[in-house]
Amino acid sequence: MPFPDIELNDGNKIPSIAFGTGTAQRSKDVHKFIEQAIDTGFSHIDTAQIYENEKFVGVALRNSGLARNEIFVTSKYGDPRTSAKEAIHTSLEDLGLKQLDLYLIHFPQSIGKLLKTAKIKPVVNQIQLHPYNITENAALLKYHAEHGIITEAYSSLIPITSYPGGPVDAPLQAAATRLGITPTQVIFLWVRAKGAVVVTTSSNKQHLEEYLSVGDFTGSTGNGYLGRVGVFNMGINGVWLLP
Repeated sequence: MPFPDIELNDGNKIPSIAFGTGTAQRSKDVHKFIEQAIDTGFSHIDTAQIYENEKFVGVALRNSGLARNEIFVTSKYGDPRTSAKEAIHTSLEDLGLKQLDLYLIHFPQSIGKLLKTAKIKPVVNQIQLHPYNITENAALLKYHAEHGIITEAYSSLIPITSYPGGPVDAPLQAAATRLGITPTQVIFLWVRAKGAVVVTTSSNKQHLEEYLSVGDFTGSTGNGYLGRVGVFNMGINGVWLLP
């Protein structure tokens, strides 16, 4: 069973796992990596104006042969030197698309102020989310839930990739052993159990297959196992959105 779509507060749906084109892929020709991700089973591509690779994303989308309704494309406005209108038109031109499925604000400041005046309410907020910053983000996640905003989680593998040997390692490995999956899959299962969209990336096809296979997992989502994974707070965070 693949990762399910999640219904948004405007009635549209979003695939609950996305292939990201930022971080190490910035300003690079990413079209082969995206083509590999699509061939592996990803149907949601996450890019951004500041990644400076939207033209290469467009190449991959055209090469995929997929109909427009078979691929979900997210981009982001992030350059204050240009208007949002100008930026989105540039992104569309570079991507070779007539419309985006989701357009986010990169590094937003206040969702509370936005909700007071917005005619179209926010539907998604993308944040860094992992077991070491879940406590810091608790109020924000509660705010999302109260206002029907879906959380997208990036950099969820930080406990494994950047902070090995930390306090989450033991419960993470215990959950992996108990559930018969890898620690990476445990973290993505943890993210999924919170109702969030996973945003991840890799140039390694085996890793992509490992990520997607989390959608096939049918075991307990684990108050007894996964619950112990997310109880640490090391103050490791990225940019997030406060009310």
